[in-house]
Amino acid sequence: MAKSLVTCDCLGTMALDTEQLSRTTGLEVRRPCSALCTSQIDRAALALEGGDTFFCCTQESAVFEGLAEELGMTAPPVLDLRDRAGWTADTGSTVPKMSALIAEALLPAAPDRTLDVISEGLCLIIGASEVALPAADQLAPHLAVTVLLPEGAELPDTRAYDVVTGRLRQASGALGQFTVVIDALRQIEPGGRGSFTLTEPRDGGGSDCDILLDLRSETPLFPAHEKREGYLRADPGHAPAVAAAVLAASHLVGTFEKPLYVRTEALLCAHSRAGQTGCTRCLDLCPTGAITPDGDHVTVDPMICAGCGACSAVCPSGAISYETPPVDLTMRRVQTLAKAFLDAGGAAPRLLVHDAHGAEMIRLSSRHGRGLPADVVPLELPALGAFGHAEAVAALAAGFSSVTLLPGPGTDRTALAPQVALASAIAGEARVGILDTPDPDAMSDALYDAIAPAPITAPVRPLGTRRQITRQAARALHSDATTLPLPEGAPYGAVLVDTDACTLCLSCVSLCPSGALGDNPDKPQLRFQEDACLQCGICATICPEKAITLEPRLDLSETALRQAVLNEEEPFACVECGSLFGSKSAIDRITEKLSGHAMFQSPEKLRMIQMCDDCRVKTQMGATDNPFAGAERPRPRTTDDYLSKRRDH
Repeated sequence: MAKSLVTCDCLGTMALDTEQLSRTTGLEVRRPCSALCTSQIDRAALALEGGDTFFCCTQESAVFEGLAEELGMTAPPVLDLRDRAGWTADTGSTVPKMSALIAEALLPAAPDRTLDVISEGLCLIIGASEVALPAADQLAPHLAVTVLLPEGAELPDTRAYDVVTGRLRQASGALGQFTVVIDALRQIEPGGRGSFTLTEPRDGGGSDCDILLDLRSETPLFPAHEKREGYLRADPGHAPAVAAAVLAASHLVGTFEKPLYVRTEALLCAHSRAGQTGCTRCLDLCPTGAITPDGDHVTVDPMICAGCGACSAVCPSGAISYETPPVDLTMRRVQTLAKAFLDAGGAAPRLLVHDAHGAEMIRLSSRHGRGLPADVVPLELPALGAFGHAEAVAALAAGFSSVTLLPGPGTDRTALAPQVALASAIAGEARVGILDTPDPDAMSDALYDAIAPAPITAPVRPLGTRRQITRQAARALHSDATTLPLPEGAPYGAVLVDTDACTLCLSCVSLCPSGALGDNPDKPQLRFQEDACLQCGICATICPEKAITLEPRLDLSETALRQAVLNEEEPFACVECGSLFGSKSAIDRITEKLSGHAMFQSPEKLRMIQMCDDCRVKTQMGATDNPFAGAERPRPRTTDDYLSKRRDH
């Protein structure tokens, strides 16, 4: 049975060409309703009974879910055509955009990867008595509360919750697994008459809790503290903020599903080799500190990770990839939107990438303002930081004329800006940009006033890793270019070798994490495949001669896919057997340096340097001054020796 779409023109406030949508989407798009959620609810019931149906209304999705429950059916999927396409001041046709949004909605969703987090309601409140104790009074009926008061604070005359005094030295963890260390810790002695007394202070007192309620006016306990689940912080002088934090804490009891935002592949990580640090891009960007070094690779603490996605966008090797949604699904969504728009007769679409905050801005603009232009196709993502240069370049290669990112309040702009700069360097100026405004009307005005460049004439939809997609997309965008200069820190580029300084020690080859640098087993040679280079810098760090430098660039020619010789020398022939080993310059240099050494005064000793391994061992074993030779072995004693002694006596 073919999928069907139930449409509604929302009391006649938008135009819907259902016949044209049926032709462009290949679906059964039913004649539009005008009040599907109220007076025409019977049409919704008939559609549910008919089977595989999309409802083109998200505003009243709760109504349709309730209807489905009454009918004993599964809640129908919903699709927003009104706010994103129907309500607009643009007089152009909205059929291409609606067709694109419908095609994207039909893509299969990726299953969520989650981790169960259990909170038993152990809550630690930190703050001064005047704010922490009233909060404890409110939370005590719901949570197991402990209050940490400053040293010398007056104790409350209650045992409804625990009270301790001291200085918080350290806190770590997240919801359900916080660990704190307290110095000068003093606990209440519960016995005796009169006011409570305290135990003797001790340092290094440790404790675990599920929830941390920080009501101090001091520095937050964690970086990007608003992203740390289970950590609630409020200005003690702002009563509404304190009340909101207390209310939120009261709800953090039970089992919660924590999304696993990223997937890691340790073998692909280029963080370090043999103690030499290379790539630190994800470590430098992670706002919560969830990413830490772990030997030659990095590890991600899923409990601390807030899912901003910046690590996935910046990772040069794919060792960290975003999973909510997966990178390949985001690529498919982008390519599907472009293809469906163009196939429906549209031309030069523009992509607007946004998060949930941007979706609300679009709703407000469409209801009260001009809405989006007919050629602007919105793409909503849970985290804008996961949309990096690869996704932007892929969108342009798929047929979009421009890509605009609309960051929300929670977007890390310091991580977003370099990705936009890199995408612009690859795709060209004025194609990728950031629209940073909180005003829905200003957003609409900027989109209506913008003039986008002409899109690519022959769109492509490459597959593969983010690096492979970037390269193929860049080649489609620059059919006549061979090499694109890139900004510093780009994950694409060349390794430049000073051949006068390079001794072909091949230290760089042994530590290259991606295999971009290689050798030749038959002769002294340093090879390089530019397409594989991650620009991690380990080779430049480890080079004893400091002969290596990096050049960020994107070579679009076929030579980048093949190994090129960066340095080679004439091999040295063994003076005994003639077999080739090492390089002539290295052997000559070693011979020259050791010629004055006390252990190499004789020509025979210097000659051994010019021998291959086998000949050197043979010569050493036959030498009279062999340091491995022992004294002459004694002759075995025989029966004749014993008999001769008897005869002598």
